[in-house]
Amino acid sequence: MIDASAKDHLHGRLRRDREALLWKLDGLSAYDARRPLTATGTNLLGLVKHVATVEARYFGEVFERPSPEPLPRWQDSDGGDLWATEDETREQIIAFYRRTWDHADATITALPLDAPGHVPWWPRPHAGTNLFAVLVHVLGETVRHAGHADILREGLDGRTGLRPEHEAPIDEAARAAHRARIERAAGPAAPTTA
Repeated sequence: MIDASAKDHLHGRLRRDREALLWKLDGLSAYDARRPLTATGTNLLGLVKHVATVEARYFGEVFERPSPEPLPRWQDSDGGDLWATEDETREQIIAFYRRTWDHADATITALPLDAPGHVPWWPRPHAGTNLFAVLVHVLGETVRHAGHADILREGLDGRTGLRPEHEAPIDEAARAAHRARIERAAGPAAPTTA
């Protein structure tokens, strides 16, 4: 009984956090969705493309249920899943992610939590795994990157949050006062110059 409950709970969280990640693209210009926002090039559309690729691999290859999406061999990965090329549109990447959800959801639904899998890119002896471990791993990846997306989006236009129904209007004065309060608390820890 706990297995079914755990599986449903983890799968539900994955579905929720997928939507949160996609929501970070809502209302952005094509440029803001894809431009590098950190020194390492992290960008919102690239995060979505990356998480889609992660799901396609983990819920596909690992359980011998290859993704219907064309993917380069994992051995040939060059970081191209972390950004959108000039030829890729936001709509194409979102559609790829949604198709990947369907395939991943079918794998999660079809297999028990103890279904064996093999992750060839994990070091030995960890390559042998099961659906439970992969579901937790992919959920962690999704949450991590949704958090990145939240920070990037806040930097673009101040919007934050997990879901649109919980978003409150931005109160710039309240935000500035809150930030100033935190800065005052941090001030004594600032290094002094001699």
